[in-house]
Amino acid sequence: MRNNRAMALRPHRIAVLALDEVVGLDLGTPSQVFGTARDGDGASYYDVRVCTPGRRPVRSTAGYQVVPEHGLELLDTADTVIVPGIHGGDALTTGRLEPEVAEALRAAYQRGARVMSICTGAFVLAAAGLLDGRRATTHWAHAEDFRRLHGRVDLDPDVLFITDDRVLTSAGVAAGIDLCLHVIRLDHGSEVANRAARRCVVPPWRDGGQAQYIERPVPKATDTSTAGAREWARQRLHEPVALRDLAEQARMSVRTFTRRFRSETGLSPAQWLLQQRTDHARLLLETTDLTVDQVAHRSGFGTTAALRQQLHQRIGVSPSTYRRAFHPRADLIDT
Repeated sequence: MRNNRAMALRPHRIAVLALDEVVGLDLGTPSQVFGTARDGDGASYYDVRVCTPGRRPVRSTAGYQVVPEHGLELLDTADTVIVPGIHGGDALTTGRLEPEVAEALRAAYQRGARVMSICTGAFVLAAAGLLDGRRATTHWAHAEDFRRLHGRVDLDPDVLFITDDRVLTSAGVAAGIDLCLHVIRLDHGSEVANRAARRCVVPPWRDGGQAQYIERPVPKATDTSTAGAREWARQRLHEPVALRDLAEQARMSVRTFTRRFRSETGLSPAQWLLQQRTDHARLLLETTDLTVDQVAHRSGFGTTAALRQQLHQRIGVSPSTYRRAFHPRADLIDT
């Protein structure tokens, strides 16, 4: 999608399809996240609009009605169609969908549009037949009902989002933000996605394969944090960073630091540091003319082989392949 010339000539058109009992947060997520993705001149990369069947008002779970400006015809010209979560209706309870809605979704996909769901919006895509034979995810709390209604879908409720060709599904609530940022990253690269995340004040990247936060207790608030040590490490990704060094920055014992670090980030210090180095390497591959070997050293991997192994493990491609996909002058760079 990122190399689509039409995208460079006009904003990418996104149609958000709201159905009755739409989840308020899910409905607002695409406009908020994609709306912050802009080029260097401040021009929007995306044009996000909301529609409903017949332009009818629909109820939201947040206690208000959505009065749309568009009907299903918006899907006829959309480059991407997003279905937010719902907390009621036939699609959620019986697996059935209004024929006109199902047909509009299928037609959009057959025409070449990208189709996405947030949370229980996956029930809508499944009811339209767009998830048959595919891997998909939804909110973990609805996994049992989903499997009962849609046995032909390979459901994985343990991840944040899944990309299967032009069909993308995400888990509950905040995972929709992760998916939208993932799509921006695919379309325009890490720099644009990171700026959008910064504007939204959210983490720029949570890997889609990361487990959903299922029944994890929230750590008690304390007067101390590992945030300072994490920022210290981010400034030294090109250097060796030992666990003891991080603990000293936080003025904690290694044992206390490790426990508190995991409670705050959900990761061990080693896992977190590896993730930061991988993200930094991706940014360097996208935005600089450094050789792959130089990228490996500046991101702290040391060798090209180590960087290649980590990129392949996380996103399934080599550094050279990633650069060809995301760097505008990849063919001119000596790798």
